[in-house]
Amino acid sequence: MLMHIAMFVVLVLSIRPADGFPNYKDDYMDEDLATFDYYKGTDEFAEGNRTQECEECVPELCPLPLGCRAGLVQDSCGCCSQCANLEGQSCDLGQRNVYYGLCGENLECKLDRSDGADAEEPEAQCACLSQKPLCGSDGQTYTNICKYKEAAYSNPGLNVSDGPCRTVPIIKVPPHNLVNVTGSSIAFLCEVFAFPMALVEWRKDGKEVILPGDDPHISVQSRGGPQKYELSSWLQIEEASQMDSGTYRCIARNELGHVSATAILGVLPPDEMSTYLEQNLNEMSYDQLQDRDYY
Repeated sequence: MLMHIAMFVVLVLSIRPADGFPNYKDDYMDEDLATFDYYKGTDEFAEGNRTQECEECVPELCPLPLGCRAGLVQDSCGCCSQCANLEGQSCDLGQRNVYYGLCGENLECKLDRSDGADAEEPEAQCACLSQKPLCGSDGQTYTNICKYKEAAYSNPGLNVSDGPCRTVPIIKVPPHNLVNVTGSSIAFLCEVFAFPMALVEWRKDGKEVILPGDDPHISVQSRGGPQKYELSSWLQIEEASQMDSGTYRCIARNELGHVSATAILGVLPPDEMSTYLEQNLNEMSYDQLQDRDYY
């Protein structure tokens, strides 16, 4: 027994550390696979194109980039041209085309901090260098030169001049029909774009009285935005009653003309409101059954 133990100890001590496990490399194994470092390889993969090996550049073999509305940039190897990124798209900071790509003409790659300081890692996005609005020969206002360039790609004859286009007000967000219970608070929203700026007013049921008039439970509030040359207006009704039911009209006007949009308000007592909600839920359930795909 002691003899067997002694032989085992001698055998273990005779093994060198490097020989503790077999070497799986053989004559039939690819050299690259045999020397592949898994952890190093995954790090290189995560870095995207940063560690990509570039072969000899043959411009004749480069694919032809199509539909590049922001122009062209060089690929990560500096050989072929590819489409540049548009405004709002993710991008690589600096001048190296590593992973997301580079921004196009009149654009710069900036960190987007719109989510506030609580955002763990702000994302880099392409932003237009100029935010001056332009008036297109198509009568459309472009928020900046980058948006104009995108449109001009599909319309080569499109020209622009400084400033927004003079236009009759455009209601971008009209008020929506509402149904609520008596005693509740209700609000209609109307968002308008115009240049020159528009004046927004509210009326009810075709009457000439401009709301709120002298009604203490109705108020109208307006502010600029959300975009430049836009105005947002709210009509608010506190402790609504059935007398408040009717058709409300948002009217936007400037020196070039006026437009309007309407919404219907229904104010119901609690028992009728319960019936109304039950009927609408049944209709929604019916619609979902009709939309089900049985195939």
